[in-house]
Amino acid sequence: MSDEETSVEEMATELGEAIADTPEYQQFEETKAEVEANEEAQEKIKKFERLRQEFMLARQTGEATQEDVTKVQEAQEDLHSLPVMSDYLAAQDELSARLEDLNRAISAPIAVDFGQQAGGCCQDE
Repeated sequence: MSDEETSVEEMATELGEAIADTPEYQQFEETKAEVEANEEAQEKIKKFERLRQEFMLARQTGEATQEDVTKVQEAQEDLHSLPVMSDYLAAQDELSARLEDLNRAISAPIAVDFGQQAGGCCQDE
C-alpha cells in the first residue's frame, strides 16, 4: 500500500471515530440500548416481525389480504407508540440526516455520491 493509500485509510478511520463521537451517534446508541433492554418493546418487535414475515409469505403466494396489511400496520403503530421506540426512531432519523450531510461533503470534491452510486459508472446526472 502506498503512503497516499495509507493516508486515505487513516483519514477514513479517523472519520469513523469522529462520527462515533457525534451527539447524534451517541444518542442513537443510547436509545438503541434502551429499546434492547425494554421487554415490552422487544415483545412488540417480535410480534411485528412475525406478522410482517407472515404477510411477505402470503404476498409471495398471492394470498395476502387487506386484513393482513392492516394487521402489520397496526403492529407497527403499536410498536412505534412506545416512548422508548419513538425516541429511538427520532435518534435514527437525526443520525441519518447527519450521515447524509457527511456524504454530501465527502462526495462534493470528487463528484461521486458514495451513498447512492459507488459502483455505478458513467450514469447521466
